[in-house]
Amino acid sequence: MKRLRQIFPFLLLVASTFPFAILPYRAALRTGDLLGLLAYVFWSSRRKIALDNLQGAAERGALVLGTDSRSVIRQNFRNLGRSFIEVVKIYYGLGESVFRHVEVKGEENYRKAMQKGKGILCITAHCGNWELLAVYVSMKIAKITIVARKQDNPYLNRFIERTREKYGNHTIYKEGALKKILSSLKKGEVIGILMDQSVIRSEGVIVPFLGKNAYAMKTPAILARKTGTPVVPAFIRRTANGHLVEIGEEIQLDASRDGDEAIVKDTMNFLRPIEDFVRQHPADWLWIHRRWKRIKD
Repeated sequence: MKRLRQIFPFLLLVASTFPFAILPYRAALRTGDLLGLLAYVFWSSRRKIALDNLQGAAERGALVLGTDSRSVIRQNFRNLGRSFIEVVKIYYGLGESVFRHVEVKGEENYRKAMQKGKGILCITAHCGNWELLAVYVSMKIAKITIVARKQDNPYLNRFIERTREKYGNHTIYKEGALKKILSSLKKGEVIGILMDQSVIRSEGVIVPFLGKNAYAMKTPAILARKTGTPVVPAFIRRTANGHLVEIGEEIQLDASRDGDEAIVKDTMNFLRPIEDFVRQHPADWLWIHRRWKRIKD
């Protein structure tokens, strides 16, 4: 019975999403726009979270909006809808039309960091189509090992895992991940870590993010200090022609501190490129997440 309760939702998901996969590229984007707008209208709980997060950041002076907050969040939902459709096409092996519309800048920063022979910690965020970022970089530049949470449904989890492996991604699940990450870095591999979301107290440190204290993942800072692995930021955003992947320069570790103070300072430095991205492209970040939970005002 348990197996049936797991496989039936997975099969229903496949049946409901496959029609999106076979849409021509432009039609797929229009469909994504529509799905995003529907989500904006009817997913009121997440719309409220997104608006509160954005307006709070603007009121704190952490970013300056070029238009009203509702317009930004409406576009944000449209972008999420497009990303959903693009990921569906990729997962069903029909993503070539998506890949053709991706550009890369900053590949020389990756090459320079890789020359150190210690692997790379690639930090990114839930910006643009982050799943496309991992897939495309693995196809065109370097295979990436992703640190991710395992899906509750084992059939869905295996489907995602196999798709990622097909494009060159490997997945390390968060439970007991540290040993596997260290092993991958010793082999000179690239580890991709999304570090923009809230974490539990034992996994994080309290640092400012967009003008307000929040728990942030301390693992990248601990790993970088322990192994000497270079930390390189990478993001993907939407453009008029498709997507732009930008790989930044290595982020230097703080040399003036030790111990916990150094971890906090390094974590702040690692978050800075993410904050800069959000300020420059607010419609491309995942505002619907409760980023500042667990911290009292």
